[in-house]
Amino acid sequence: MSTELPRTGETPRIRPGGRTARIRADVLDAVSAVLTEQGYDALTVDAVAARSGVHRTTVYRRWRDVGGLIADVFAAAADIDWHPRDTGSLRGDLAALNHEIQDSLTAQNSIATALIAVSFRSQEAALALRRLWEDRYAQSECVIQRARGRGELSGGIDSRALLVFATAPLYHHLVLLRTPPDPRLPERAALAAVLAARSGAFSLEDSAP
Repeated sequence: MSTELPRTGETPRIRPGGRTARIRADVLDAVSAVLTEQGYDALTVDAVAARSGVHRTTVYRRWRDVGGLIADVFAAAADIDWHPRDTGSLRGDLAALNHEIQDSLTAQNSIATALIAVSFRSQEAALALRRLWEDRYAQSECVIQRARGRGELSGGIDSRALLVFATAPLYHHLVLLRTPPDPRLPERAALAAVLAARSGAFSLEDSAP
């Protein structure tokens, strides 16, 4: 999923703006290119201006510094009109989320991976990433609501806990361990989450004091 981060090929919702919008798109594309190809240390306003073809004075005036550029990359990611797929089952929906995560983290020059790395170097990026995580998990809670509507889950469910449990293996293997992508992992992690949910692992009643 781009539960938390922008996917390659996705674009923000179209907003009016003409030349201003084109400049923003060119600059943010340049930020992504520098981050994925050269890393955070190479990211400067001058480098972005040169890469984007936008005059450095314009970049400085609108974004001020590297922190402003990073913040706008996350803002653009939040604007993506993304919704979790409805496959007709909880297991299928969770597997679809996991396949999106795996695709975004293993794409060539992955901006998702680059932004996660930047969050360890920049406090602004860390805060922006956390807001994006929160937004994507909130959007994904419809997966649990659909499962309840289909009768796959009953009782009070901690939706956030279930979603974190279902998606965490992808981040653990691909970001922390940096293991090669396993085509079976998205489905296996989804199945484990469904079995855990059916056993009551995420029951709100059990977690109450």
